[in-house]
Amino acid sequence: MTDMQHETTRQGFPVEAWDAIAALYDEHVAPGESDLALAGLRLAGVRKGDTFLDVATGPGGLGLPAARLGAKVLAVDWAPGMIERFNAHVAAEGLDAEGRVMECHRLDIADDTYDVTGSQFGVMLVPDQARALREMVRVTKPGGRVFLTAYGNPDEFEALHFFVSAVRAVVPEFEGIPEDEPPLEFQVSDPEVLRRRLTDAGLKDVTVDTSHHERIEVLSGQQLWDWCIGGNPIPGALVADFTDEQREDIIRVLDGMIRERSAHNGPAVFTAPLNIGVGTK
Repeated sequence: MTDMQHETTRQGFPVEAWDAIAALYDEHVAPGESDLALAGLRLAGVRKGDTFLDVATGPGGLGLPAARLGAKVLAVDWAPGMIERFNAHVAAEGLDAEGRVMECHRLDIADDTYDVTGSQFGVMLVPDQARALREMVRVTKPGGRVFLTAYGNPDEFEALHFFVSAVRAVVPEFEGIPEDEPPLEFQVSDPEVLRRRLTDAGLKDVTVDTSHHERIEVLSGQQLWDWCIGGNPIPGALVADFTDEQREDIIRVLDGMIRERSAHNGPAVFTAPLNIGVGTK
């Protein structure tokens, strides 16, 4: 990875990078996140009739499940491509929800507006997370709840390690994920760091649930590649300089690794630990 790529994984990506993966995210990543969303929504006590704000929603990670529960939803994301997909899902299902393009560090929303505000795998990734969390708290009603779902210990993120191993089999000099300063997606992988950030943002009675895991099922190397590249721009930045031939070779290596893991019987299953932090304004 070049110095510029390393810097980008720590400082964030432009909106164009998120628009570029919107289709992959919607097709390969979002469908597997609904159970995780329900876990966060339950921990935050979202009920029918609540007003709910989903910050950095992507194609609707929290907003769609919340609307299906009967909440009145606003979902915001700074990537127009993500919001287009969210609104398409809303229209198709006839949900009481709206998507708007909005930057999470500067929410164009009045103080004390929402019963519950949440973010799943969104604010997890922003460079000024403290500011984004303060914004989430600001727009939540007194006594309302705010929650953040993020990845836990990166050492236990199985799909990511599979991906890196396959890349190194083809490109031995590949450095992988920086260990000195991990990418933004792991900035609150320590539950105590997440607890402090939520408390510092102005929340009380903060709890961090570490009992949930993301479950990823894939049948092929191409599916795992699409899941990794579509989840956020970091993996794409790590392999940005690879040739088409190298990418094809990596996918073939992944195919073999997945067949071995699944014992040629059904999908290969990978898990990743989660931290779900919840507090009251």
